[in-house]
Amino acid sequence: MLSEVLQVLRGAGKVGSALVCTQGEQLRLMACNSTMGAGVKVAQDAVEGLVSNFSGAGSASPKEDVFPDAEGWENVDPDEAAKWATGSEFPSEAVEQSQTEAGAAGVPPSPGTGWPGQSARFLHTTPSFQRYFYQTRSLHDTVVARLSPEDIKKAREAKKALAKPVRQKLSDRAKERKVPATRISRLVNFGGLAVGLGIGAIAEVAKQSLGGKSKGEDGALLDSPLLSEANAERIVNTLCKVRGAALKIGQMFSIQDNAFINPQLQKIFERVRQSADFMPAWQMNKVLVEELGPGWREKLSSFEDKPFAAASIGQVHHGVLKDGREIAMKIQYPGVADSISSDIDNLMTVLKMSVALPGGLFADSSLEVLQRELAWECDYKREAESAKKFRSMLEGNELFQIPEVIDELSGSRVLAMDLIQGVPLDRCVDLDQETRNQICYRILQLCLREVFEFRFMQTDPNWSNFFYNSDTDKVVLLDFGACRGYPEKFTDDYIEVVHAASVGDRATVLSKSKDLKFLTGFEAKAFEEAHVEAVMILGEAFASVEPFDFGNQSTTQRVQSLVPVMLRHRLTPPPEESYSLHRKMAGSFLICSKLKARIACKDMFMEVYDAYNQRRQEEQAARAAA
Repeated sequence: MLSEVLQVLRGAGKVGSALVCTQGEQLRLMACNSTMGAGVKVAQDAVEGLVSNFSGAGSASPKEDVFPDAEGWENVDPDEAAKWATGSEFPSEAVEQSQTEAGAAGVPPSPGTGWPGQSARFLHTTPSFQRYFYQTRSLHDTVVARLSPEDIKKAREAKKALAKPVRQKLSDRAKERKVPATRISRLVNFGGLAVGLGIGAIAEVAKQSLGGKSKGEDGALLDSPLLSEANAERIVNTLCKVRGAALKIGQMFSIQDNAFINPQLQKIFERVRQSADFMPAWQMNKVLVEELGPGWREKLSSFEDKPFAAASIGQVHHGVLKDGREIAMKIQYPGVADSISSDIDNLMTVLKMSVALPGGLFADSSLEVLQRELAWECDYKREAESAKKFRSMLEGNELFQIPEVIDELSGSRVLAMDLIQGVPLDRCVDLDQETRNQICYRILQLCLREVFEFRFMQTDPNWSNFFYNSDTDKVVLLDFGACRGYPEKFTDDYIEVVHAASVGDRATVLSKSKDLKFLTGFEAKAFEEAHVEAVMILGEAFASVEPFDFGNQSTTQRVQSLVPVMLRHRLTPPPEESYSLHRKMAGSFLICSKLKARIACKDMFMEVYDAYNQRRQEEQAARAAA
């Protein structure tokens, strides 16, 4: 009974503390230009001390004084900041003398603005007696109060510094673990996962039944007792250990919108995307000797045995050539290429246990395409040729950078390329709006050019495959294992579907979709309407003359609401080319959404559309002349 009373008292104390903090900020703002400021400040700190003692936190650190609009303060106009930058009630000489006397008395001097070495959140967290001793107008000693035009300039530069190229390193959670190289050893891991998921599901159902946890209310498609947080952790641990095709699928989940998967599950899959476990040095060296021969180290002046990145198919090591060039060597996990089919079969067995897959999903067709594409990704010779092709297609382009392949250190399971610095695009969220808009414009425009101009696309939209280098102001393209071509007949019809969506022509969307084999022509009216509506929603960005706000749109939720109808009435699987294409386009839209881009897409698409038609007419004329 006593413990319950204490909990109630602590809760009341927290509520009181929050109220004091909130009302105190308002009092400070009201009194910022008044000589009563010091008295208000003393009174507030006294109340805060009483609340802290009452709640048992009397020894806690000094209360942090955060300005209500501290978020985004570095974007404040300099003139506006100057208006708020009130000074001391006493002459500056008196303040300096007071600080000197304080130093002689053993009191540490005021930290001043603290920029840039100190975090902005703690710029003015100083002991209470120190503030009173100086007798300055401390009640408005907030972040914005100390801003000068120079401070604002430094803040903006600091935000840009967040995207400065940094040396990549493994996640702190990555472990050195041997890769299960045989099908039997990999099957054992999946078998253990299946048993663990069953036990975890029973526990989850018990929690829900006893009221310990309610079912998610966000309507996520993969919200299931078998995919609880505990079971998700089991899945991640297994995927990070076995790696390969199964881990690749997990990484695909990690970059989905919150409307598609449970947000808690997405956070756990984020660990999968950031870093898998890495193989020990002896296993890595075995692959290198088999691919490059026993003297492979003699071609390098240095090589780091511990990787700086680990992904689904392989891990990446830092090396230096004899001429001083830094390179990245991607080394494939042993047994991964030979176990693609079995890995997917094992994972699908687990997935079918977890959720009921609707017939309209045509999972078998999807898996057949996925297996073929994963086999391409395991062929590093094919990836090297794709990287060279992209360098050729974008030669002379000042907006993108593609690393050069080092042929003498590459093979079927080893790929060496120039090491290019940068940061993944998902770490560019704090850049200024203009820079984010420019990055997203390039990504989306390149996506359109890949399919409609080059007819050759890198189809893996993983964040880590796209870097931004603020020093060169270039987007760096990495990882070309998922590249594929598209036949002219497909792109001829597909570009007309996108154009029809951009001009609101629903009839052409439907007819061209039938030409592309998205529909058989015998579907129910409800399916036709749902399919056309989904295309129209996805085409809204290209229909808007004004900048489209990717950070404030409900595309995913609206398309998701149509999915049940399409899965119930679909009669045929989508065309084989659409799987990778839609994955890449959805990933490009998610990048724009992640960075909250606001860009005009209609003119961008129309430039690509007009250029496509012009090339098509020229090719037709050339064929006719021949």
